[in-house]
Amino acid sequence: MNFALSHDGGFFSCCSLRLYYLILIFNKYKQLPNIYDTTGFYTWYKENTTEDITFNYFKHYNDNNIDIKYIQDINYHECFQYKNYNTLDLISLNPFIRKYFTPNDDILKIQSEIENKYSIDYDNICVLFYRGNDKITEISLPSFEEYISKANEILKKEPNIKFLIQSDETDFLDAMKKIYPNNIIFYDEIRHMPKQKSTVDKVYKKLNYPYSLKYLAITLIMSKCKYIICNAGNCSIWMIFFRNNTTNITQFNYIDKL
Repeated sequence: MNFALSHDGGFFSCCSLRLYYLILIFNKYKQLPNIYDTTGFYTWYKENTTEDITFNYFKHYNDNNIDIKYIQDINYHECFQYKNYNTLDLISLNPFIRKYFTPNDDILKIQSEIENKYSIDYDNICVLFYRGNDKITEISLPSFEEYISKANEILKKEPNIKFLIQSDETDFLDAMKKIYPNNIIFYDEIRHMPKQKSTVDKVYKKLNYPYSLKYLAITLIMSKCKYIICNAGNCSIWMIFFRNNTTNITQFNYIDKL
């Protein structure tokens, strides 16, 4: 079985659709495809649309010695980005994540460089992740006060905790760094802008590719931190997929009925 599929969207939106289509194929045919052609993905991040850059980010699935046998249908949909992550079937999904979405050595090198640059101590970091801007067109966004309330609970319990503040909205970065001076912000590695119904990928399109590499590495870093406070969306669900658990996760604005 050979399949060639496509999606036009942001980086982790592409990841979620790649996974969703893969699960559809697996459920229908009771096996993995021999060739899973994803040339039509990550189009925002490449100049040559005929080039498949999937493996600029992830190891090739044929290089991962992970054999997935059909036992039963896997429950996953792209809209699960808005789902309560505590209800995800991570046990069933994890083999697919490991086989098709294991970051390659180049991404791991970027991750290591960032870890060293900012002296990352995973056991003493709480992530404050806010995906804003055009996300408001898809789902209601939590208030900054909700983040502050939960962060203060953690700070009271662990007074020396450091806050990793990550957002595409300048407003959130500025607000949180004033309240939590013991912070890390990857200013050299991220893009952000004042609140608007757009995305950094569209506003700073020429920089998309190099920053996508960095952002995948940053997502891996966030996934490993002791605490994560986040809102629902594709970026957040991929933190959970890489983390492979929901321990110490606070998630805002999920949709209960999913």
